[in-house]
Amino acid sequence: MNTLDVLTASENLPKVLDFVNSHLARAGCEARVMTQIDVAAEEIFVNISSYAYHPETGHAQIQVEIRENPLTAVLRFSDGGKPYDPLERPAPNLKLPLRERKKGGLGIYIVNQSMDTAAYEYRDGQNVLTVMKRIG
Repeated sequence: MNTLDVLTASENLPKVLDFVNSHLARAGCEARVMTQIDVAAEEIFVNISSYAYHPETGHAQIQVEIRENPLTAVLRFSDGGKPYDPLERPAPNLKLPLRERKKGGLGIYIVNQSMDTAAYEYRDGQNVLTVMKRIG
């Protein structure tokens, strides 16, 4: 796995996306799938930046692995912030009018809908969120 260690600040989002996209492009990932992975990566990194170490900042590690047979991208986001499993959050009720919905939760819902799998674990003092998506 290739790893990027980055300060959890929103201005580092372009660096994260460039890192992810460079691996996806080398694997021949089509633009539509790359966009789906970008949206998921953005949502995950922004959540880490906004909440993991709040009000401070810390570091996150982003790992990208390309697996073959079937061609799949595996992205792993790790941080040493407050333990939190975003996958436990209930899905938002999309049938309610926007002003009646509870704040938050839509981003992780999008991650769950657009990725093939998403899994969370807290291991060795680290939040680890892993998403996988077939790219070929």
